[in-house]
Amino acid sequence: MSTMEALSQTERLIERGVEPGGPTLEAHLRRNGGLPLPSIDGGRLLAEIERAGLTGRGGAGFPTFKKLHLAQSGVRTTLVVNVMEGEPASAKDRFLVTKSPHLVVDGAEILASALGAKKIVICVPANSAALPQLLVRVLAERAAQRSPTTTIEVKRLSGRYVSGEESALVSSVAGHVGVPKFRLDKSVPLTIGRDTALVHNVETLANIALIARYGADWFRSVGSPEAPGTRLITVSGSVERPGVVEIATGTPISAILELAGPTAPIQAVLVGGYGGTWLPGQHAGVAFAPTELAAFGASMGVGVLVALGAGSCGIRETARIASFMASESSGQCGPCLFGLPAIAEDLQALADARIDRRILDRLVHRLGMVDGRGACRHPDGVVRLVRSALVVFATDIDSHVRGVACAGSARTSVLMGRLSIADRR
Repeated sequence: MSTMEALSQTERLIERGVEPGGPTLEAHLRRNGGLPLPSIDGGRLLAEIERAGLTGRGGAGFPTFKKLHLAQSGVRTTLVVNVMEGEPASAKDRFLVTKSPHLVVDGAEILASALGAKKIVICVPANSAALPQLLVRVLAERAAQRSPTTTIEVKRLSGRYVSGEESALVSSVAGHVGVPKFRLDKSVPLTIGRDTALVHNVETLANIALIARYGADWFRSVGSPEAPGTRLITVSGSVERPGVVEIATGTPISAILELAGPTAPIQAVLVGGYGGTWLPGQHAGVAFAPTELAAFGASMGVGVLVALGAGSCGIRETARIASFMASESSGQCGPCLFGLPAIAEDLQALADARIDRRILDRLVHRLGMVDGRGACRHPDGVVRLVRSALVVFATDIDSHVRGVACAGSARTSVLMGRLSIADRR
């Protein structure tokens, strides 16, 4: 069996070959079976989610069942569905909603029923016209089939990088400024008015819809024991076919990149997104799984792989990312307001091969001053990215410090903005 054939058998969340907008409700139910509503045993569902080992697909990878228990105090709950996807290198959430919208709404309705939540708010970026139109059509189609048990609202919000962070998202839904909150104790629930706010990524909810139908054993039948199930991965960079693929957790990164068709030998891979980690190309055979990636200081993050081909300049690409991240901060604390622009400036000078004997010492010092001191994890992601670049691209950095830019410094960036949500395969 070829790698392509093996990976295609793991596709659970995405139905291939359908037009943008996803299958009709009738076609969705024909493929996935009926929805276990209106009555659902909430305790049994939560136990099944715990047994399945499902973790959040929004980036943090927190065990889903633990998050759900925060809403089990008997207070009113509003379920917030996160489709914001502020990460520029990711297209998986929009792809999933476009291809399998009914599966996402299934998961939201099932979870709301299990928790006794009376309201669902689906949050989409304000700069997207297609997503809210699609979701309104999907909700109307479902309402025509049966009376909804939960109020569902589609809300368009500011789509900046930090807008999808759960405390910032909840703040926006509540009508306040959408910036992250400093939270020492994340076990304290977020609130919208008098309601407990429970935020979940769309990929997490789609998996809940499948677990509710088929059970924990089915969910765990693919993936690794510590991270069961499948993952949606956005692949871009030096590849012929950028796009979104669904793979079993534990699949080697090299096999995932092969699906997209590398256009050059892989020098390095950006794993996890703009707040992720550079992985040396010679280690691309590592499994896309938590423990294996942790050995390289990386994590699965938001499910992003950016291939950097030989001949490109990793220093300049890192400088571009750092500059973007500095511009996208909420500007409410010193590490973001002053630290990130200073780090981005040092990286730009390094990429330009400006001779400065103190630049590396200054950059390392600034990274240490920023790390762990922000009101949220945004500056920590930049520090993690830059520190990995200093190791992975050490040879080129030595050259740049001496004033000799590498040949790839003048090349066009391989970093992409928003990938098309069209089916690339």
